[in-house]
Amino acid sequence: MKDGVNGVALGVFIFFFLAVTVMGFMAARWRKAENEHSLDEWGLGGRSFGTWVTWFLLGGDLYTAYTFVAVPAAIYAAGAAGFFAVPYTILVYPLIFTFLPRLWSVSHRHGYVTTSDFVRGRFGSKGLSLAVALTGILATMPYIALQLVGIQAVLDVMGVGGGDGTNWFVKDLPLLIAFGVLAAYTYSSGLRAPALIAFVKDGLIYLVIVVAIIYIPIKLGGFDDIFAKAGHAFAQVNPATGKPRGALAPPEAGQWTYATLALGSALALFMYPHSITATLSSRSRDVIRRNTTILPLYSLMLGLLALLGFMAIAAGVKVTNGQLAIPQLFEDMFPDWFAGVAFAAIGIGALVPAAIMSIAAANLFTRNIYRDFIKPDATPKQEAKVSKLVSLLVKVGALVFVLTMDKTVAINFQLLGGIWILQTFPALVGGLFTRWFHRWALLAGWAVGMVYGTAAAYGVASPTQKHFGGSAKEIPGIGEIGYIGLTAFVMNVVVTVVLTFALKALKAPEGIDETTPEDYTADAGDPGVEKELPPAVAEGAH
Repeated sequence: MKDGVNGVALGVFIFFFLAVTVMGFMAARWRKAENEHSLDEWGLGGRSFGTWVTWFLLGGDLYTAYTFVAVPAAIYAAGAAGFFAVPYTILVYPLIFTFLPRLWSVSHRHGYVTTSDFVRGRFGSKGLSLAVALTGILATMPYIALQLVGIQAVLDVMGVGGGDGTNWFVKDLPLLIAFGVLAAYTYSSGLRAPALIAFVKDGLIYLVIVVAIIYIPIKLGGFDDIFAKAGHAFAQVNPATGKPRGALAPPEAGQWTYATLALGSALALFMYPHSITATLSSRSRDVIRRNTTILPLYSLMLGLLALLGFMAIAAGVKVTNGQLAIPQLFEDMFPDWFAGVAFAAIGIGALVPAAIMSIAAANLFTRNIYRDFIKPDATPKQEAKVSKLVSLLVKVGALVFVLTMDKTVAINFQLLGGIWILQTFPALVGGLFTRWFHRWALLAGWAVGMVYGTAAAYGVASPTQKHFGGSAKEIPGIGEIGYIGLTAFVMNVVVTVVLTFALKALKAPEGIDETTPEDYTADAGDPGVEKELPPAVAEGAH
């Protein structure tokens, strides 16, 4: 590790950071609508984005600084078990091809801004809508925090902020500045800011990965040497566990964990509010369909990115915090100027998703808590104002989380968020295809999944903490170790189905469905679509 501040890398990092900051504030004038004081304009970019903007926005949304840092860090720490992220991103695209166009159509027809809007309209249940909204907000908070952890990891490796004995304010000042800039341009420009910045972010990430996958192996003697050194390192016994550190391929005992984690993560990915926010910002149903076919290009990038974990081992990178492994690899292997480019890619890779996530969480609060339970007669202008303020509060909460809690805790809470958000799948995806499920059964199934998932995760220990030490535990009735979120999801579905039969037999009231079958296949140009939009939405559509 180099001593002191890497001035050249820091200079390049600051250049790109300032460039995207200017873009963030300029985005307020990009595709500016006549009526910008509505949630539809601020929170969804006027639902006006085409194929390429949506592609970069979704890529910027899903492939974050956490992805850039944590996926190869998992490989660095435990071996090929960390590759679960690659098959799950392959599984997710055929899955979303079946339901995202339907969600876009019904949301466009009725002016829905969030998944909870749809659930309320489909099942006529504010209680179920509230459960989905609260789950989305809870699951998103630690995810935003991890983006700030990614920025902090880059700053640490560049030597910015001083050592452990430095005054806390001075040490965290660069992160506070980055947070302040993020908060300011998100408040000003809404979703247009991350949409515009995503072009720079994804371009830098592709550039860095292509260079890294060619340049670093040349310096390390080729992939044969990289895998040989990694295999030798993984064979060493970890004193904390008494077992080998990892393996180049998942052992037989870990295959259930690998498979269930990949499948559960695939089911959960597009349940996150930020994924849906980016989806609903597109201008047509066909834009969504095209994006599900070209987004797998990011999976190719992710597979190459994961290999950096093996390279870090072969390069002799030694860090106490695994999240620093890849930034330190870049610091050690690249010329200073290109290390700055790589750090900028990670830093900007944190700003884009953090902005979208805070907007998505704010939209949920505004539409499904503030408007549904506090001020039902809120005007579009009031909704936009509340959402802007809440987006600031969400980011402040994430910042406090990062500054006051151990980074491992932040990561484990993000894993817990994945378990939680998966429990909204039956209400959202099930509701897109059938009205058969009873609203009370869905709520009960959600509650069972949430309680079991949280309790099971609480009981998982790791070498560094007693609770929430991981997301895998023995599957009841099977005896294999598997992903807790998928087990909770299966329980959720079973309870929902059984109670639906029971409640239908008792003729329990089912609520009013405000949607029609035609809503799920409607496109932007179809007759009757725009006339049914709320006034603020209709104004932003022109």
